[in-house]
Amino acid sequence: MKNITIPQAGLVLRIVLGITMLSAVADRFGLWGAPGDPGVAWGNWENFIAYTQTLNSFASKSVAGILGVLATTFEILFGLFLIIGFKTRIIALGTSGLMLLFAISMAISVSIKAPFDYSVLTSSAAALLLSTIGRTSFAFDNKFRKV
Repeated sequence: MKNITIPQAGLVLRIVLGITMLSAVADRFGLWGAPGDPGVAWGNWENFIAYTQTLNSFASKSVAGILGVLATTFEILFGLFLIIGFKTRIIALGTSGLMLLFAISMAISVSIKAPFDYSVLTSSAAALLLSTIGRTSFAFDNKFRKV
């Protein structure tokens, strides 16, 4: 059996992290099903904003809405850019930071166990590891990188 190379492992990290972020976005727009369906966390935007307000207990509903839009925007951009391999190092660092913010918010507002249950810290660590990989397979970055 052939060993996997670091660029190939980076590709796997990019794709899995990107899909993870886009899957969460799909859930808040009801693409994985309705609220209460098996495996659905939110099922609609209103439930997602209510959860955002839970994680940010200091926030009013309007501030939670802004935070929800910001988080969603970053998740869409980071998810897509990771999948295509665009500005991978910077996007991976941003992804790691965003996941760490989610983990801290979950630990403070829900429970110390919550970020572990939802693998948010694992995603943050995986994105941090990805940021250290110089070149990944099938990345848009490779078109512009000097050999």
